[in-house]
This record gives sequence, structure tokens and C-alpha cells, in this order.
Amino acid sequence: MIVLITGASHTGKTLLAQRILEEYKYPYLSIDHLKMGLIRSGNTALTPEDDEELTGYLWPIVREMIRTAIENRQNLTVEGCYVPFDWRKDFDERYLLEIRFICLAMTEEYIDSHFDEIRGHASDIEARLDDSYCTPGMLKKDNKRFLEGFREAGEDVVLIEKGYEEVYSRLSSK
Repeated sequence: MIVLITGASHTGKTLLAQRILEEYKYPYLSIDHLKMGLIRSGNTALTPEDDEELTGYLWPIVREMIRTAIENRQNLTVEGCYVPFDWRKDFDERYLLEIRFICLAMTEEYIDSHFDEIRGHASDIEARLDDSYCTPGMLKKDNKRFLEGFREAGEDVVLIEKGYEEVYSRLSSK
């Protein structure tokens, strides 16, 4: 089984992947780690700020890693924001049956009423060296892009309206 987790910045993708690791023993791949490895090694001239280009660059690699894990009957959680809205077109039915897709997004109301808490949890799993770019406006714009893009593609989006724990409990019961 592959658990594919995507969503906007600060929505708890890495936290969810860590919890899946702890509860189900599924290892996880952080697409951010792959991105930084390729950037730091000089294998691409892209920078961490080139989000749109990075999706096109990283997804073919991630897609083939997912296929390989499915073919080898391995469990794996893949998490990161570099998943294209139309990701399903890259897999036939036998692969899709083995992929559980989760997209996380926060409502604007949640961002408005919990911004300090959101920022306070930014380094729960990984240390963010610089989180100064995170503003309510940036979060709203990013969440809107994920929400609209994945919904337009026909995907369900898990909305964070009350808190991360409520979402995690809801996902764990499925």
C-alpha cells in the first residue's frame, strides 16, 4: 500500500507521515528531502522557491518510485507538496488500487483563528531553519491553490477546520 500525502504548506503532511510510520510501520519518503538532495548535489539548477517547476521535475522520479514500491509489494508513505493535480493519469487501475491519496488543506477561518498555533507547530517533526515566509496571506493563497486544484481534478481534500488532531483521528478511522 502506498499512502500519498500532499497539501499546502504547514498542513501537517510530515506529521501525518510520521504517525503512519509509528502506527503502521510504513517508511516514508519526504519529497522535500529528495528536492534538497538534487538541488544541493548540483543535479538541477532549480531552487527551493521554484515550486511549479519542481513539481514537473520531481514528479516523474517520485511516480516511478511509487510504481517500484507497488510492484515490489512494499508499503510506503510519500509526502510532499510536489504532486500534480492530475497525478492519477500516470497510473493504471492496478496501481491506483494500491494508492491511498490524502490532500490536506486549511480553511481560511482556521488560518485566521489559529495562525500562531500553526507557526508554533512548524518544526514539530523537522526543524525549519527559516519560517519567515509564512504569513496568513501566504497560507491562504497556498491552501486555496491546493483546494481548488485538487477538487477541480476530482479529488477529495481533507479540510482542517478544527485542528490537526481531529483530522488525524478522522483519517485513522478510515
